[in-house]
Amino acid sequence: MINVVTKTGSLSSYLKAGSQVVASGLKPLAAAVPVSTQVRFAHTDITVPDFSDYRRDSTKSPSSRANDESRKSFTYLVVGGASVAAAYAAKSVVSQFVSSMSASADVLALAKIEVKLGDIPEGKCVTFKWRGKPLFIRHRTSDEISSEQSVPVSSLRDPQHDSERVQKAEWLVVIGVCTHLGCVPIANAGDFGGYYCPCHGSHYDASGRIRKGPAPLNLEVPTYSFADDDTLIVG
Repeated sequence: MINVVTKTGSLSSYLKAGSQVVASGLKPLAAAVPVSTQVRFAHTDITVPDFSDYRRDSTKSPSSRANDESRKSFTYLVVGGASVAAAYAAKSVVSQFVSSMSASADVLALAKIEVKLGDIPEGKCVTFKWRGKPLFIRHRTSDEISSEQSVPVSSLRDPQHDSERVQKAEWLVVIGVCTHLGCVPIANAGDFGGYYCPCHGSHYDASGRIRKGPAPLNLEVPTYSFADDDTLIVG
């Protein structure tokens, strides 16, 4: 407390001298340039351009918006037209996107294959390439037909009667891809005289049905038709 009083007493003479100097030696600042003060309220003092000459007569009245049916019709027409244009544009984009993922011309050319059955002797199996896969066409003998038709369906892993897998008893058409791991079986081989996959030991009969080994399903039968007695169309 003593120190504070001492400091205050020592400063009082300085402050007094300073006030005398300001009062005697300095002149107060005078405004050399007159300054005007303006008060603006939310830009209400700004003149708004008048566009009445450019407005339609139906829009000049404040209540015309709710009663002008022509304006509503025009708005609906514009919105409807824009919606149709947007839908057409979206349809075009989707069509282009889908077509870009479709099969190429060389793949479509192989979509179907025509086979002359007269070139396949009885008891033989001929391999063709169809859609990048081996296609087995087998001309079965009468003994093979009777043997496969007499197999009990209940004894099969993938139950299918022989008549369900052929359109004509003498012709068997299957895709030559093993249903186990996609290998290509050997024709006229195996324990059942049909097809044999040497990779893992799957045995198929002369109807393309799995009879032994790890394969879970029968050989796939593709879509085919007979154009005539001597022509087969696959695909």
